[in-house]
Amino acid sequence: MSTNGHRPEDDARRQEEARRILERTHRDSAPILDSALRRSGDFLSARGESEDPAEIWGKRIGRGLAIAVGIGCVIYLVMTYGR
Repeated sequence: MSTNGHRPEDDARRQEEARRILERTHRDSAPILDSALRRSGDFLSARGESEDPAEIWGKRIGRGLAIAVGIGCVIYLVMTYGR
């Protein structure tokens, strides 16, 4: 018996299971993050939504301004109520 009250075989089995779970979690989470970043980039640049250049640039400008206003609101709230 080891010092923690478990047999060495049980400890080895638990370590192997934990290693497999960590590898699977890492493998499954990487594509999700990559996909989310790609989709957000496509959304902000309005890729593939329309063929009209005026509409594309209008969406890009509108979405950029929305992000800027959102960041400004967060800064304002932190400066006002964060003290």
